[in-house]
Amino acid sequence: MEILIPLGFFAMIAAIVVVPRYFKSMERQKMAETIRAAIENGQSLPTEVVDAMTSDIRPKGMSPSPQRDLRTGIVWLFVAGGLAAFGLLIGMEEPDATYPLLAFAAFPGFIGAAFIVLGLLNKPKV
Repeated sequence: MEILIPLGFFAMIAAIVVVPRYFKSMERQKMAETIRAAIENGQSLPTEVVDAMTSDIRPKGMSPSPQRDLRTGIVWLFVAGGLAAFGLLIGMEEPDATYPLLAFAAFPGFIGAAFIVLGLLNKPKV
């Protein structure tokens, strides 16, 4: 029974990654079927559709920028701070749990520090 907890945790992570990709794939497949049916019926495709299919379009605000890196880094640092605080609070009752939780908090802390460094080093594109 104890094995179900870690398996559930990793299944949740897999679902968070796999399910959105699956739905995106289904959306693309339906779009391709619609376009195929239109071509088979002799309808011409507007140039906007062809351009949208061949270009790499990112929604506004999704492209990398120094400001976005700084915001992401700050969020990761606060996640690390929350985990560290959790470890210290748990450590009051269970001292053996403090150091592993602080070590676990180091991972998002270093990720946040890397994003902040990237945000400070990258020059904004003019």
